[in-house]
Amino acid sequence: MVANNSKYSSTRYHDSSLREFFGFEDVVLKGLAADGGLFHPHDIPNVRSQYLQWKDLSFPDLAYQVMRLYIDEYEISDAELKDIVHRSYSTFRHPDTVPLVPLDDQKGLYLLELFHGPTFAFKDVALQFLGNLFEFFLVRKNKNLQTGEARHHLTVIGATSGDTGSAAIYGLRGKKDVSIFIMFPDGKVSPVQEAQMTTVLDPNVHCLAVQGTFDDCQDYVKALFADPETNKIHHLAAVNSINWARILAQITYYFSAYFQLLKTKPDLKQAKFVVPTGNFGDILAGYYAKRMGLPIAKLIIATNENDILHRFWQTGSYSKKPKPPQEPHEGIKEDGAQAHEAGVKETYSPAMDILVSSNFERLLWHLSLEHELETNPHVKMESSVRVAGQKIDGWFQELKSTGSFTVDPQILDKAREIFDTYRVSNAETLEAIRDCYRGDVISKKEYVLDPHSAIGVAASLREIKASGQCDVPTVSLATAHPAKFAGAVDLALQEEKGFDFNSVLPEQFVGLDDKERKVLKVSSSEGLPGIRQIITREVDKEKEARQNGSS
Repeated sequence: MVANNSKYSSTRYHDSSLREFFGFEDVVLKGLAADGGLFHPHDIPNVRSQYLQWKDLSFPDLAYQVMRLYIDEYEISDAELKDIVHRSYSTFRHPDTVPLVPLDDQKGLYLLELFHGPTFAFKDVALQFLGNLFEFFLVRKNKNLQTGEARHHLTVIGATSGDTGSAAIYGLRGKKDVSIFIMFPDGKVSPVQEAQMTTVLDPNVHCLAVQGTFDDCQDYVKALFADPETNKIHHLAAVNSINWARILAQITYYFSAYFQLLKTKPDLKQAKFVVPTGNFGDILAGYYAKRMGLPIAKLIIATNENDILHRFWQTGSYSKKPKPPQEPHEGIKEDGAQAHEAGVKETYSPAMDILVSSNFERLLWHLSLEHELETNPHVKMESSVRVAGQKIDGWFQELKSTGSFTVDPQILDKAREIFDTYRVSNAETLEAIRDCYRGDVISKKEYVLDPHSAIGVAASLREIKASGQCDVPTVSLATAHPAKFAGAVDLALQEEKGFDFNSVLPEQFVGLDDKERKVLKVSSSEGLPGIRQIITREVDKEKEARQNGSS
């Protein structure tokens, strides 16, 4: 018997047919539901009475406990899951995996460093795990093939505004029976991010520099998954945060941060979390942690100038609202500071330069269902699920056709109970990097923030001032190493006495620019048909090379 929290269905299910449920393996390999919705767990497990039993566990052991609740043993055994998890986090450089660093004890401000994985970004936490999951499922499928039977093969597709691409590539490079295609907006990721992706020369890795924005890349990914023929031929799998396994992996570090706080604050009752937010996956994991029973007082969304989420919490309207082009702010082209005619403003925090946050759909589904159950308590659960799915489908069809939708006031009220938002401008981002380094706004001195983490810290300081709650610790998530965004960091700190960028440069980045690169350019005129052709051509090349190598 499969537990309800190990069963998954689509956010857009709303017709009169019987709701289709999927197991964890199906959800991981499919990525996106056939109706265009996102997979969500049937139930969210409540661990309020037991989570403190986990407080002394290592990060891998804690991850196992969290993940076990969402993955049935008939799909992955205890021993297999422990092995996958421990291998995934053995690649991290810090013994605590995600260490908590105090920035200002008096203000109760802490930084959760999530950048100690192989690509120096928080996405390693999820993508090392997802890469090993893909490998596990493929090995199992290919284990008992009959003579002449074709091997199972996955074609992994992803879009990146920077860090997802390199983290996915490092999680899947060299893995048997997997081809990975990563699309990124040409010229709109940082030089280090681009180098990390394009200098990986493994035959199964393919980088596509797409003319356009991250949202264009994301739309191409969704279109490929919505194409039955492409799916049938290539067996597509997703690495973007639409893949539930990524959200699941990220839940763990909210528990880890809380337990690290407990070591110095044994009377801790609750904590706030501030999350630099683009595609809404990272903070959605915090929502699930809160729903599971972790005492999170508030989840705070920190956006850059691409502020669709901030505007939603202000108005209840989810609107793309294109902005007019603007000149580069203080001239830092390589880290992104031009505006784009399609409405995405390029900022110093390019991983957050997103017009539409894909994972927001999952939150709206949960809030809609909760509202339906409260409004109609005597109606059967399945009827409420259909109504919630109908709302989600309607809203996102409206977004596609008109560029915006507005939710019910009661749903906005529910969102405001759990979340708050702050918008941080380009100038404020540089100011936060500079002020934190000087120790002007925090007691810790000479701490170098990357621009995304700086947005989180700037929002945290505003929240502390606005709430006056220094007794409730504020944990700000540090999502990337500062060396990944040399242009913005150097621009902020170049006048600071004694600052030397080489002091924060990891040895892994030295000489990265000089390495051979492998990248395919995709023009806007080639678009989706061109991308399909590239995928078919490159997968066929890999297949031919394998056959020649084994003959």
